[in-house]
Amino acid sequence: VQLQASGGGLGQPGGSLRLSCAASGRNFSVFALGWFRQAPGKEREFVATISQIGGRTYYADSVKGRFIISRDNAKNTVSLQMNSLKPEDTAAYYCAAAFVPRRVPNEYKYWGQGTQVTVSS
Repeated sequence: VQLQASGGGLGQPGGSLRLSCAASGRNFSVFALGWFRQAPGKEREFVATISQIGGRTYYADSVKGRFIISRDNAKNTVSLQMNSLKPEDTAAYYCAAAFVPRRVPNEYKYWGQGTQVTVSS
């Protein structure tokens, strides 16, 4: 499966941005999907993941209550609604696909290119 992320840009503190990731290829629904982020000089970190049917979602503590991950298997897309943005959310965001919804990057088999999110006033 190939993943293409979009929707990054400049957001203001307290504002919102929505990221989307479109998948091509078959069997999209067999994959759990995740979002990760990586700031300059830092390791890639887990943000959120959603199970194959969407019944289970998991979030990093740093984004819990502010970000919402969702998926549309009919459209082969996964989204990340980012609310109450903070400057520390600034990073390149990556979508990824795995067979199980995990928090560890190494568990993900397919990766999209990053989309930059910058939170600044």
